[in-house]
Amino acid sequence: MDPRPKLSWSDLAGARAGIWGLGREGHANLRKLLTLGVEPVLVDDRPAGPVDGRPVLATADGGLAALQRCDVVVKTPGLSRYRPEVAQLSAQGIPVVGGLGLWLAEADLRRVLCVTGTKGKSTTSSLTGHLLTGLGYRCLVGGNIGAVPYDPDNAGAFDYWVIEVSSYQATDLPVSPPVVAVTSLHPDHLDWHGGVEQYYRDKLSACSRPGAELTVANGDSALLREHAGLLGPRVEWVSEHDDPAAGWMEPLGLPGRHNRRNALIARRCLAALGVPGAADAAALRAAAAGYRPLPSRLTPVGTVGGVTFVDDSLSTNVLPTLAALDAFPGRRIALIAGGHDRGIDYAPLAAAVVTREASTYVLTLPDSGPRIRAQIQAAQIQGAQIQGAQIQAAQIQGAAPAGPPSASPGAPATRNTGFAGVTDCPDLAAAVTAGFRWAQPDGIVLLSPAAPSFGVFRDYRDRGEAFAREVRALSSHHAGSADTT
Repeated sequence: MDPRPKLSWSDLAGARAGIWGLGREGHANLRKLLTLGVEPVLVDDRPAGPVDGRPVLATADGGLAALQRCDVVVKTPGLSRYRPEVAQLSAQGIPVVGGLGLWLAEADLRRVLCVTGTKGKSTTSSLTGHLLTGLGYRCLVGGNIGAVPYDPDNAGAFDYWVIEVSSYQATDLPVSPPVVAVTSLHPDHLDWHGGVEQYYRDKLSACSRPGAELTVANGDSALLREHAGLLGPRVEWVSEHDDPAAGWMEPLGLPGRHNRRNALIARRCLAALGVPGAADAAALRAAAAGYRPLPSRLTPVGTVGGVTFVDDSLSTNVLPTLAALDAFPGRRIALIAGGHDRGIDYAPLAAAVVTREASTYVLTLPDSGPRIRAQIQAAQIQGAQIQGAQIQAAQIQGAAPAGPPSASPGAPATRNTGFAGVTDCPDLAAAVTAGFRWAQPDGIVLLSPAAPSFGVFRDYRDRGEAFAREVRALSSHHAGSADTT
C-alpha cells in the first residue's frame, strides 16, 4: 500500500484509531481525535502511566497487537518509519500516518510555508513568522518548532502558517505546499533513516510531494546543489552574498553570515507567497524590529572577567557548529563540543578548527569527545604534512613561505597562532572552567556541541540551562568583575 496515503483528520471520524507515541505531538493527536468523537487506543514504547485516566499499552506488551486491530495508526514523528512494526502494520493494510500530514492534506496550502533543512530551519521559521506578524498578518509558527497546527488548543483564525518540518515529519507528508524552503543539508539522524542517502531523500521529499511548485534553497550548500534533483519542479537559490546592500534585516540582531542567508530565504518565501510588503525594504525593516532569537542559538548568557559565554546548545550537528565559529571572526574561542555519539563524520569540524586563523582551543565532552579529538589531531598532522611539503617545494624554488608554527596535539599552544589544542573533559562543568581559564582576558567560551544531548541531559534546553548555571557559578567566584545576563 502507499506509505503516504492522502488521509486527512476529517477522514478519521468514526474510525478505529490508534495513537503510537505520546510525546508532545502524541498528546495533540489525542486531543484532535477526541474532537472527532474518536476514543483511540494509546500505545507507547515506554509508557509513563495513564493519560487522563486512559490506559497506555507498551508496544512490546500488547500494544502492537492492539494497533493491528485498528483502521489507522497515527504515529509520533520520533518513531522511525523504517521500524519493522511499521512494515508489519502496512503489510496488513493498516495506514501508518503522521499528524502533520493529516493536517496538510486538508489545509489551505496556498497560505502554508514549510521550512526544512538539517540546521537553520528553526531560526528561519521563527523569523519568517515574526516578519509576517510585523507586516500585520495573523501567523502560527509551528510543526517541529512551537505549536502543533492541528491541536485544538491552538485553534484560531490565521492568515498564514509557517511550519518547520523535520526529516522525521517529512516522511509522513502526502502533499507539499506550493512553497517550501530548505536551509541546509548535512548528514544527520542516520540511525532513524538507515543511511545518509536515505536521510537526504527523506528530508528533501517535503519539496516534491503533490502540490509542490517552488523550493527556495540555500545556494551556498554544495551538497544541496548536488541533490538538486530532489528539490522539486523549480528551485530558486539564495546565497548569503545576495543583495549586498540590504540592511532591512539588521533589527533582527542575528550574528553570522548564515543568518543573513536565512533572512534572505525568509524574504524570498514571503514574496513567493504573494505577501504584500515582501518587496518593501522599509516595511520589512519595521517588521523585523523586536525579534527575539530562539534560545540556545548563539545566545550570550553572560560575561565573567572579560570572557563572553555563548550558548549554542541547539547545534547538534557539525554544520551549525561551523556556522557558530564563523559568526565570531577574529575572536579567540574556546569551543565546547561533544555529546551523544551518532557516528557522524567530524572531519569537516576538525578541518575548520585547525585552519581557523583566530586562536581556537577545543574542549570535548563524552561520548563523542574522544572521536572529535582524534579527528582534530589527524587533521592537524595532515595539515603539518601539507605545510611541510609546501615549505620543501618553496625551498627548492628558493623562497620559503612564512607562516605560524603548528600547535602540538592535545595541549594549548602559544596564543594567537590559530589552533591552540584539544583536551578531553569529563563533564560540562570541567569544560566551562578550563575554557574560562584559557579564554581570559577577552575571549569567548562557546558551547556548540555538534552532537545531541541524550544521556546526560534531557534535551538541548536542559544542556543550555546547565551551561548557564556553570557561568553563574563562575560569576559568584569572580564577584566585582562579572556582568552576567
